[in-house]
Amino acid sequence: MKHARRIAVPLGIAGVVALALTGCVGDAEPGASEEPGGSAAPGAAGCEAYADYGTFDGAEVNVYGTILNEEQERLNESWAEFEECTGIDVVYEGSAEFEAQINVRIQGGNPPDLAIFPQPGLLQSVVGTGSVLEAPEAVQANAQEYWNETWQGFGTVDGTVYAAPLMASVKGFVWYSPSVWEENGWEVPTTLDEVDEVTAAIAESGVMKPWCVGFGSGEATGWPGTDWLEDYVIRTAGADVYDQWVAHEIPFDSPEIVAALDRVGALIKDDANVNGGIGDVTTIATTDFGEAGLPVLDGECAMHHQASFYEGFWGDGVTVAEDGDVWAFILPGQEAGAADVTGGGELVGAFSDAEEVVATQTYLSSPEWANSRVSLGGVLSANSGLDPANASSDLLRQAYDILQDPNTTFRFDGSDLMPGAVGSGTLWRGMVDWISGTDSETMLATVEDSWPQ
Repeated sequence: MKHARRIAVPLGIAGVVALALTGCVGDAEPGASEEPGGSAAPGAAGCEAYADYGTFDGAEVNVYGTILNEEQERLNESWAEFEECTGIDVVYEGSAEFEAQINVRIQGGNPPDLAIFPQPGLLQSVVGTGSVLEAPEAVQANAQEYWNETWQGFGTVDGTVYAAPLMASVKGFVWYSPSVWEENGWEVPTTLDEVDEVTAAIAESGVMKPWCVGFGSGEATGWPGTDWLEDYVIRTAGADVYDQWVAHEIPFDSPEIVAALDRVGALIKDDANVNGGIGDVTTIATTDFGEAGLPVLDGECAMHHQASFYEGFWGDGVTVAEDGDVWAFILPGQEAGAADVTGGGELVGAFSDAEEVVATQTYLSSPEWANSRVSLGGVLSANSGLDPANASSDLLRQAYDILQDPNTTFRFDGSDLMPGAVGSGTLWRGMVDWISGTDSETMLATVEDSWPQ
């Protein structure tokens, strides 16, 4: 893409080291003009923090991802000041068909400048096409400074860094209404056995259904079911087995995995337990995950299993707090206090090395962007430069503490790490088949047969 004038350009790692706190890189080119006071945009006040990204007249950077609706509006707002100060127009396009369409666009010679990948496994497969560029030095430097080695590894393929993390979430939260639970005398469970017990108690009470569940997500329908499976695999079989399963070092349908899925089925494949305010088990496959939890607010179901990012789905005027309209507990382990959790996040990869694209990719890897987006509410980042005070609730601050706690055994969402043909293909479809009646062993064996050779 063309731009008429450049005042300063991101130049690499030395600038990042010197300006780490601003997330900016590079020095002005010899002879390049700068405005008095260091503002990056001519005449713009308050742009000092963006000065070293450079200014670009009429430049456009297009970004493609899966973020939609309200979250898309907040994403656009998160980089508004960067746009104003640099002159770069960041044009975001969200799609529910991203996983399929990113390859279509690449094959058609029309890739975006930047893509926000929701799965490391998908990033890895797209890197295999040779179309994703190695991350600029400035992006790599930010990744090394602000994320731990585990998170850095999600954007690394065969030793080369292609992407830095963006947002993050802790999965396995169970959302509920504190006032409803107090009124009915239900206790928050501290072990998986207690999850079974409180589920049975709520069902027997006849007050409401224990669970609201939805696997629907457009072309990505089925992924919410994989979260259930992954949460139970890591909690019942342990992190080592989880790692072996994700890497296909053990069969996909190993007995430990079958047992984990059967335990999930005991909760959500029983009409007595689901689907509060919506219907029976057959409605799970078609109920959109974003809407599935809302009956909690109406007293029609007691619990909804979904990640920390679900805070952004409750809507305006809903208070997320221990004494608010909704709150959440982390799905416990076999024993009280277990610290094994799963989570997810996005990674930003580039298909262009134009200077304005490098500047934008670098900004998105900075703590400044992380704080900007998190302060708008509903999401989190694992960026260590994030000020937790910017999180929109105590629950998100709790999730951030989990991500930063060295005692946490954190594993990325398993299906997101698997080859795309499985993780966002046969497993998603398999979860729909499973919730629609296929038994655990048959479904998992079908996915096992689909694993790329």
